[in-house]
Amino acid sequence: MSSGGPRRPPGAPGAIRRLGEPRPAVVRASPEDGRPLTVDGEAVDGVVETWLLEDRWWTDRPMRRRMWEVVTARGRAVVVHRDLVDGRWWRSR
Repeated sequence: MSSGGPRRPPGAPGAIRRLGEPRPAVVRASPEDGRPLTVDGEAVDGVVETWLLEDRWWTDRPMRRRMWEVVTARGRAVVVHRDLVDGRWWRSR
């Protein structure tokens, strides 16, 4: 039985998104160490922590991410990561 509407591709307006699924982010990063300076136009006040996440290295689609937990100028905690395979930035919260 159909759910009543057409299925939309992930990221399309109105598409259902899994909880915690990263969304694309616009990040301006430091050229020296890669730390985020702004996230989606909002200034970053400080870095809480950073870590490297590597998984699926044994497959043809490895995952390598530099994760950053930052605090914005408005006091919000945000987790962003740079995909080290394709260079794109993503926001988790």
